[in-house]
Amino acid sequence: MKTDMNVIHVLVLGLFVLLGNMLQSQAALVRYNFVIQETKYTRLCSSKNILTVNGQYPGPTISARRGDTVIVDVINKASQNITIHWHGVKLPRYPWSDGPEFITQCPIQPGTRFSQKVVLSDEEGTLWWHAHSDWSRATVHGLLVVSPKIGTSFPFPKPHAEVPVILGDWWKNDIQTVMEEFMTNGGDPAPSDALTINGQPGDFYNCSRPETTKVNVDSGKTYLLRMVNAAMNNIMFFAIADHQLTVVGTDGAYTKPLKANYVAISPGQTIDVLLVANQPRNRYYMAAKLYNSNPRSEFDDTTTTAIIEYNGKYTPSPSPIVPTLPAFNDRNASANFTSSLRSLASRVHPIDVPMTITRKFLYTLSINTLPCASNTTCLGPRHNRFAASINNITFDAPRTSILGAYYRGVNGVYGDDFPDNPPFIFNYTQDNLNISLETPTNGTEVKVLKYNDTVELVFQGTNVVSGVDHPMHLHGYSFYVVGSGFGNFDRQRDPLNYNLVDPPLQQTIAVPQNGWTAIRFRANNPGVWFMHCHFERHVSWGMEMVFIVRNGKGLDERILPPPSDMPKC
Repeated sequence: MKTDMNVIHVLVLGLFVLLGNMLQSQAALVRYNFVIQETKYTRLCSSKNILTVNGQYPGPTISARRGDTVIVDVINKASQNITIHWHGVKLPRYPWSDGPEFITQCPIQPGTRFSQKVVLSDEEGTLWWHAHSDWSRATVHGLLVVSPKIGTSFPFPKPHAEVPVILGDWWKNDIQTVMEEFMTNGGDPAPSDALTINGQPGDFYNCSRPETTKVNVDSGKTYLLRMVNAAMNNIMFFAIADHQLTVVGTDGAYTKPLKANYVAISPGQTIDVLLVANQPRNRYYMAAKLYNSNPRSEFDDTTTTAIIEYNGKYTPSPSPIVPTLPAFNDRNASANFTSSLRSLASRVHPIDVPMTITRKFLYTLSINTLPCASNTTCLGPRHNRFAASINNITFDAPRTSILGAYYRGVNGVYGDDFPDNPPFIFNYTQDNLNISLETPTNGTEVKVLKYNDTVELVFQGTNVVSGVDHPMHLHGYSFYVVGSGFGNFDRQRDPLNYNLVDPPLQQTIAVPQNGWTAIRFRANNPGVWFMHCHFERHVSWGMEMVFIVRNGKGLDERILPPPSDMPKC
């Protein structure tokens, strides 16, 4: 059994399993085994069993090249159901492997297996995979690294080495117990007991110093940090003491180089960062802490660290140098970083922003409340239970796959009446909104799109109950983030300031607290595709919906048939 990543000297992620005889048009078939099992791990002076892949936390890195097909045989030897999602992979015409429980598949039950075909298309850079059932992704996750095709290269000088930086969090209690407790009591979930970098909390936590993650570097060399925020419920700020960072990619697409002293990264988001080891030989902390825009919520106000250690002979400082991070509630620091990203938009890496829009949507994102069950008291506002909604609909997950029902024409599993706009208009971001706005409706409604529809979707955060950021993730697509701002979206004024020249291409975008974000995409991937907030508590409360993109007319514009080993409910 492989141990976790205690010390990283130089981890080169450019080791690929290529079957040379099967190379076709520079594409290869890559195969992995994922064994789901319970493994004992020790953190914060205590031990517990956690769900892992191949006994590893974080899980194994999948390495492939652009255009490859990856087969992952998921073998469930654990005692609970599981699904695996390939976050940021579009899976053209093949939603069967996407993974969200009861959206595109039924769970992989204990003692069963599912061979998932992961078809890569135009993705290039850092992506990741994670469980997509209950709260299992807290420990079931890992990187998916997509390198350039053979004969091509990065749009920046080749780094000396590549280093994983997986941000996460850790509960002393069993994660399923954490989920069940807050879903039962109707309140907020218990905050994590520690944050982690590559599975380790770092020097600032009891019992963690001996196993703190360490990265050794050589003076003058450049390192590519492949970052993902795998934390469950919070955006994170990240920095390295005395070192400027250069962002060169996000969500499997390249960006114009962005020099920054810190990074703001949402749950679900990946960011590629260049680090030049150009400071005096010493030991420096890389550090991350949570950004929390809701002062009334309880959260993990701690800092996780790893160590950058220069090679060579020198006398290091008694303690590594600590970086400066923005204040935990600095919403401008988060929004300013996110809005500074730009697509590379070069000849080799062009973009294609839809200019003529056929479908325009405005979706409000709200925290809500629902009455508690009779003869019980909940821990939400006014003894109600927390809920969440998109356009005032709290998603009611079915107990069978929506994709299976759609493909086979089974009626009664979902409705197709998800609204284009909020059911009623109000001042979405004003203070002290009337409590009558807090109660949502429940439903399993989808939005149906025609093949090749061009979509503009504006996410509008609201101050219902409490305004917070919302990292929204769309499965099956990348989208262009063409605009954002604070306050209410103005349909006449705000589109005049859209960036239609080099907007970033992403799959996860943080909608700012009491603000809006506009995205555009072309609906050219037929299938059933989930969209949700990537804060797990918000997903548990119902901030999610589904797009169904119909088949086109051509044979290559239709959903491919399902695999024979599709899990059954």
